[in-house]
Amino acid sequence: MKNSQFFLWFFIITISLSGQSGQLQVGTACVDVSPTVTPFQLRSGKSSFVHDPLHVRAVAFECGEGRAVICLIDAIGIGREMSVIAKSRASEKTGWKAEDMLICATHTHTAPKGGEGMPGREAYEKLKYEKLEEAIVQAIQSMEPARVGFSSEDEPSEVRNRRWFLQPGTMPPNPLGEQDQVKTNANRNHLVKPAGPIDPEICVIDVRTNRHKPLALIANYALHYVGGVPKKVDENGREVGMASADYFGEFSRIMPYRLGGVNPPANFVAMMTNGASGDINNLVFTGSRAPRSPFEQIRIVASKAADASWRAVRKIENYDTKPLIATRQREVDLPYREPDEREISLAKGLLTRTRQEREAINNRTTSVATRVIEYAKPEHPRTEPVLIQAFRIGDQAIVSMPFEVLVEIGLEIKKKSPFEHTFLIELANGGYGYLPPPNQHKLGGYETWLGTSRFQPQSSEILIKHLLEMLQELKQLK
Repeated sequence: MKNSQFFLWFFIITISLSGQSGQLQVGTACVDVSPTVTPFQLRSGKSSFVHDPLHVRAVAFECGEGRAVICLIDAIGIGREMSVIAKSRASEKTGWKAEDMLICATHTHTAPKGGEGMPGREAYEKLKYEKLEEAIVQAIQSMEPARVGFSSEDEPSEVRNRRWFLQPGTMPPNPLGEQDQVKTNANRNHLVKPAGPIDPEICVIDVRTNRHKPLALIANYALHYVGGVPKKVDENGREVGMASADYFGEFSRIMPYRLGGVNPPANFVAMMTNGASGDINNLVFTGSRAPRSPFEQIRIVASKAADASWRAVRKIENYDTKPLIATRQREVDLPYREPDEREISLAKGLLTRTRQEREAINNRTTSVATRVIEYAKPEHPRTEPVLIQAFRIGDQAIVSMPFEVLVEIGLEIKKKSPFEHTFLIELANGGYGYLPPPNQHKLGGYETWLGTSRFQPQSSEILIKHLLEMLQELKQLK
């Protein structure tokens, strides 16, 4: 009798587990990555002040044999080496494949810098490695049955293309002393028209528990950081900057209340990933807006993005409990730019001048001229491998690039994708400067200079081709 009872119990448990094996499982993590050693280094200089906490957020998906992790750090960028090491360590602890993990950065300009040279930088570099690994592992280890839906909503009022055609005779010289056709963040008195479009769409992946409680929300918006973080006066009377996660962090703090009410679930994680926003920011170029107090504009943008995300979620009619999850990853060799004789001659001539003379032409003349000479050397590499990914979560497709991607590239991928829902995450798995499409390369401007953009003009077309192939592969899976 005991044996038959044991067999029946074993049979019921086995059936139960096998029945759940095709059910979507999702785990979340939110880990504080604020600096703990002071002073730390910001872009604005040394500081010991944190305005609002920085985090690493992660969401892990599993359904059947399909797995995917989206991990986001409040940082200006994520280096290829750091992402590889963090994934490798998390993979060793969890058994999940590193190629099923995507690590990206918000691109907040007020995050501390890691690296060498001072205790604060070295400590922060170590902290980022630790917290990236911790967040991924924690998300994977906290899996529970879930369902997922997808939607989007436009929020056009806070996105503007920052590259402009100017009135005749008002274009300042570029770093090599020549004339570009467009200027980034130009004098508003000289503006004619923007040099490119915007992408107002906020895409959302909304994850619910089996009881339909909010568990995770992954949003994507093509907008640079906002800025306007308050400053502090240190013990020496100097005004210094403060570390902040910018509107990305504020969105993540607001969103739980949009979806969870006054007492949102403790394990709910919201994240705002950065879309193709290399030429998109929040400045007002025409018209005017009332002056803002410190951090006020960040809150305004975050609130609008959260409201749009809430509206998008309300439009979701169907949540999938058994979405097909799959990933693709490719390493693509991109060709470096090769300066022509004219550029080399200009650069050599400029480097014979005094620094003051070069600065009078353009504040980037020295760095760009130096880079031209460097890239012209016979021993300079001709290509560099970059990592791109494509993820499928049911009807939602996500692609990534390790660049600040100009908006037209993201729009083209959305238009040509075989999926109804597609968005691009920039600054993922590395950071290689700006990626303009060929037509924007021809116009010139800050995002195209050698020093901010290192690869040949056709590089975006190469990557789009690969990503669309990967999306087709994912679409054909059953």
